[in-house]
Amino acid sequence: MDDSSNSQLQIRFVTKQEQYAVPDAPFAVQANISTSQLNTLVNELIKESQSAVENAVEFDFIVAGELVRSRLGEHVSERGVSSEGVVTVEYVERLPAPQPSDCLLHDDWVSALHARDKWILTGCYDNTLHLWTMKGKHKLTIPGHTAPIKAVAWVSVTDTLASFVSASHDQTAMLWEWSVAANAVECVHVCRGHERGLECVAVDTEGSRFATGGWDALLKIWSAGIHSASDQEDGESASKRAKRDGSKSQIRTPLLTLKGHREAVSAVCWRGSDSVVTSSWDHTLRSWDLTSGTLTSELCGNKSFFDLHVSPLTGLYLTASADRHVRLYDPRSTEGSVVKSTFTSHSQWVQTVRWSPTDEHLFISGAYDNTVKLWDSRSPKVPLYDLIGHEDKVLCSDWSVAKYMMSGGADNTLRVFKSKQYKS
Repeated sequence: MDDSSNSQLQIRFVTKQEQYAVPDAPFAVQANISTSQLNTLVNELIKESQSAVENAVEFDFIVAGELVRSRLGEHVSERGVSSEGVVTVEYVERLPAPQPSDCLLHDDWVSALHARDKWILTGCYDNTLHLWTMKGKHKLTIPGHTAPIKAVAWVSVTDTLASFVSASHDQTAMLWEWSVAANAVECVHVCRGHERGLECVAVDTEGSRFATGGWDALLKIWSAGIHSASDQEDGESASKRAKRDGSKSQIRTPLLTLKGHREAVSAVCWRGSDSVVTSSWDHTLRSWDLTSGTLTSELCGNKSFFDLHVSPLTGLYLTASADRHVRLYDPRSTEGSVVKSTFTSHSQWVQTVRWSPTDEHLFISGAYDNTVKLWDSRSPKVPLYDLIGHEDKVLCSDWSVAKYMMSGGADNTLRVFKSKQYKS
């Protein structure tokens, strides 16, 4: 279509944010109108129809399911939208730029990270775990592993007691119990069964089981209970038996072992209570049914997968691969490609991806180019913001607490960014 100033489009504005609603009657605009001009126009319409909104608001615009990042006519043409009829332009309040909140210094690479409630758990290449408050105060350094820690996850958290699991290249996962009041931690169970180093761990939503994957290409399911029935022998608890035997922790074996991947399992995510999804260096994403212990589906990529995250809101998959791209998969797709979008902005390998826990469109990615990027899934070509701060490659990320985006890197730091959506 002709994008000249003489060409026009018939458009109508719609929004799901009722406080900014305007009449949806169609009217004509120049085809080469910019997003800033659209923004001015919508604010004028809001002023005319709603006296309650006094200050101008910054909006983003969506046409044909994608954020408009060019002139409107160009966007409409590129997405095959007919310019003969009325083009629907949805507008949403623009997400404010996240602000740097904290930088937590470690003695070695930060390779594992998980936040929950008021607490942050990190794991490092010097074999240590660390507990922090959400305000950046260091609570504990925890030794125990004998090789770099590659994954951590909270199991349960209360005001007085918490438990978490760590996975290491020393071929073990360790289940820990932390007395919050006493600020004392104990390794209750050492989980043995993998034949090579571990790469990933994930806990189910009930906190009853966790899954691990590693370089032996195996997926293993374990009990996450600190004092489960399987750890009782003749009425004697594991902790009492361990003290009697002179050891500090009890060996735990897996409930289930699943084989199928041909190379390292790089990430694992739960889907419901009896299903998990794994990514692997063998270029596949696999879904497993834990009740029957069988593989239920397989998606093939063209690169090794370094990370996988399943949206808690939509079930869509995000992947990080041995290239510069983040890919969005729809596992429910029955027509065409299951790769719904490819997000390209990083200049080196993408190592980590995490969905927002509260917004179905937002996610972060971290890469070997030292950057973390905040994306809207409706804008594949341009990220919303670059979260700058790391001075070396980004190794892990977390967005479990809605207002905090976090990342760990080879610069020995944990970077925390706070969303300005949340005032407190």
